[in-house]
Amino acid sequence: MNWFHEIRYLLELQLEKFRVAVLVSQAALQFIHGLNLSSEYDAPEEVKAAGFQICADELGSIVEGHDVKKLRIHGGVENIAAKLSASIVDGIPTFEHLINERKRIYGINRFTETPARGFWVFVWEALQDTTLVILAICALVSLAVGITVEGWPKGAYDGLGIVLSILLVVFVTAASDYRQSLQFRDLDKEKKKIMVQVTRDGLRQKISIFDLLPGDIVHLAIGDQVPADGLFISGFSVLINESSLTGESEPVNVNVANPFLLSGTKVQDGSCKMLVTTVGMRTQWGKLMATLSEGGDDETPLQVKLNGVATIIGKIGLFFAVVTFSVLVQGLFSRKIQEGTQWIWSGDDAMEMLEFFAIAVTIVVVAVPEGLPLAVTLSLAFAMKKMMNDKALVRHLAACETMGSSTSICSDKTGTLTSNHMTVVKTCICEEIKEVSSSNKSNNFRSAVPESAVKILLQSIFNNTGGEVVNNKDNKIEILGTPTETALLEFGLLLGGDFQAEQQASKIVKVEPFNSAKKRMGVVIEFPEGGFRIHYKGASEIILAACDKVIGSNGDVVPLDEPTTNHLKNTIEQFASEALRTLCLAYMDMGTDFSVDSPLPLKGYTCIGIVGIKDPVRPGVKESVAICKSAGITVRMITGDNINTAKAIAKEIGILTDNGIAIEGPEFREKSEEELCELIPKIQVMARSSPMDKHTLVKHLRTTFGEVVAVTGDGTNDAPALHEADIGLAMGIAGTEVAKESADVIILDDNFSTIVTVAKWGRSVYINIQKFVQFQLTVNIVALIVNFSSACLTGNAPLTAVQLLWVNMIMDTLGALALATEPPNNDLMKRSPVGRNGNFISNVMWRNILGQSVYQFVIMWFLQTKGKAAFHLDGPDSELILNTLIFNSFVFCQVFNEISSREMERINVLKGILKNHVFMAVLSCTIIFQIVIVEFLGTFASTYPLTLQQWFVSVCLGFLGMPIAAALKLIPVGSN
Repeated sequence: MNWFHEIRYLLELQLEKFRVAVLVSQAALQFIHGLNLSSEYDAPEEVKAAGFQICADELGSIVEGHDVKKLRIHGGVENIAAKLSASIVDGIPTFEHLINERKRIYGINRFTETPARGFWVFVWEALQDTTLVILAICALVSLAVGITVEGWPKGAYDGLGIVLSILLVVFVTAASDYRQSLQFRDLDKEKKKIMVQVTRDGLRQKISIFDLLPGDIVHLAIGDQVPADGLFISGFSVLINESSLTGESEPVNVNVANPFLLSGTKVQDGSCKMLVTTVGMRTQWGKLMATLSEGGDDETPLQVKLNGVATIIGKIGLFFAVVTFSVLVQGLFSRKIQEGTQWIWSGDDAMEMLEFFAIAVTIVVVAVPEGLPLAVTLSLAFAMKKMMNDKALVRHLAACETMGSSTSICSDKTGTLTSNHMTVVKTCICEEIKEVSSSNKSNNFRSAVPESAVKILLQSIFNNTGGEVVNNKDNKIEILGTPTETALLEFGLLLGGDFQAEQQASKIVKVEPFNSAKKRMGVVIEFPEGGFRIHYKGASEIILAACDKVIGSNGDVVPLDEPTTNHLKNTIEQFASEALRTLCLAYMDMGTDFSVDSPLPLKGYTCIGIVGIKDPVRPGVKESVAICKSAGITVRMITGDNINTAKAIAKEIGILTDNGIAIEGPEFREKSEEELCELIPKIQVMARSSPMDKHTLVKHLRTTFGEVVAVTGDGTNDAPALHEADIGLAMGIAGTEVAKESADVIILDDNFSTIVTVAKWGRSVYINIQKFVQFQLTVNIVALIVNFSSACLTGNAPLTAVQLLWVNMIMDTLGALALATEPPNNDLMKRSPVGRNGNFISNVMWRNILGQSVYQFVIMWFLQTKGKAAFHLDGPDSELILNTLIFNSFVFCQVFNEISSREMERINVLKGILKNHVFMAVLSCTIIFQIVIVEFLGTFASTYPLTLQQWFVSVCLGFLGMPIAAALKLIPVGSN
């Protein structure tokens, strides 16, 4: 994984250089264009022939150079649109041949990607492994000495055996790494899929960011990413964060005077329409990307931890290897002294020394568990792919494993726990509570409300909105906007209102967009006959507190006295207790002395009414909350909604219990540190919370209480909490691009049940890697001790270099593939979470490792000391047959131990084994290849064909490990 760090470092270095280059190029462009302004622009013939009057380079120079003078020479934004054969009202025509011409002249909105690394690059990287290089040198020396002494081909068998083993290890490792790189590339493409709202042929529609073309009209709102370079057409309070491009943290005001919008920047506040001028590699962001290559993920915490484990085991292996080599060489010297040939050395002696060295090196190869990081990568990649199918897009690898340790989930209410399909079902207008039902009764509703009140209500709904009523490409009316805005606009249409007519009857001169900190939204409209009016809407208590008048029962404006205030407050509570979301609408007439630059007043409004919006609970949420509780995960609801609405829904789905506390954000903010320490463990619902309340709660849960916290968020203001959390979960549908960028996982269907699925997969990853570590450490311990003890006591090693390399591949690459890809089961959510400080190698694992190691070592030692007698082996090949039996029994011990490792605590390890096709394939390949090695590759692998009886005994000795493993699981040990 070192190349990840190198690329990331180079990327950051290059990015800083090019931020400077961007600023320098802007200044240079302005200077050069300043010299050329006097010359009249004339479009190239090719551009004119295609029906356009301006070329891509000219457009790029205007936006990239922030060239106001050149923009003016071209006649402003409207004239630029005309030169692009587009309209700032209707966008571009969508005839196929015109779209193709536009693509040919101006290019497409895609960045040139660095080519994928080929398979042979991974082969080359696998060959860089130090121990494999040493073994390759051994093989070459063995070939040279062997051919010299024994001739070709007999003398080449040992060397070729090692070469073939090395190549097998290299190609299997390279194939595995190559497959993962392709998988991560596919996931990276998924991350970049962004849909944008555009107007084409006068109709609003959603298209992919990759389909944008110059001339398109894009609609941007808070939290959106600017998808291409372009020019501001119209909008309100637009602040753009250009830090990703220039490094400047101060947001830039974009308006008619400064209309330049750059690809890759973020809308921090406001909303606007933008004319796309430059796309793809011609944008400033595209030019920057052309010089950079994207790095992969950093190593995850578990990979770092396991790398440390691998290093320690490797050092132990090195010690054993040196001692084994020393003992074997000393044995050879002792034998030669006894024979009196210590001064006579032959080629056979050199070959024996070389074999000793190869065994020592191979012990290091076996001891170094390079499969540990591979197992993590395989498991995470497998989980990421499967989670994608379960509607969760993982942006950072570490999130997979961290989610498995989560002890607390802080979830939004709207759209995550609820369905996000909202409708207005109750209102309180003119001091009367009325139910809103189907459209055929809307006339009855309207006739029961004074016309003056209906008129001002419709004016408020259709002007003070972040949504729109448009004709879609099927020429049907479509309501765009957040679910809350959609519900209000739908209510306005039910009352017989006309969105376009209301918007054209007055002019919007100022907009104060909604955000979760203020919990309100306001607009100022100017009437044709003169005079201004402010419309406000937002959280009911906040807006009602800003009112001193109300529209009375006959439609007149009356002072807001105490009985009326109490009636409205009771109405809000009544609506909220029915799990309705409440909004209050208000207005204020300002006369003619209002200045657009002055802030909107906070008092003196007239209350129009209160609406109750129903947002039903998502199916399956109640069950998912119950699953979380059984898994030891605490679910907390954090919402900007009314406390009574939040409590009603939290009780319905099982979040709020009798022992829990529901608290409001303002009250939470006033608590001291000591009070918070006592209060936070009991908080189950936080209503009317600000983004900073969410951030404070998450920070305390993590630092004071040591919890592993997952947080959901959808808005721009949720970014701090998402960043602070161990796992940030952004909503794929309702979430802004800023929230998604701060998150680790994107929940594509905005569903709480998907979050529970992510937790289940996270636990699966953690446990799969634990299973693999248990399996691998067992093989490590036995292989080391068998060869070491045998070398010390008998003067030779029963397992040759080639055999050890095969065992190494079984336990590293193939073992990782088999055990790291076990799918999750529901039992995973019935155990307690690991938490922040849990030991990775648990007592249960140590019990299984040590018990299985003792059994395997006893079997190997019995075969080595009593094997010849037990199997009646004599004759010249008896030693070779015995070593083959030891090797065969050892491999089958690993095969059955691999099956036993599927479950660390449960005795039934065969449940679902046939459904895991990867596991079955690995097991089958291992057995088939073992038969081939023993029966047909004896010359290379130093094996001898075994009889059926010997095969039966080998397999039985391996199989006996399974009942031993089952018996071990009955021994009680602590959980840590």
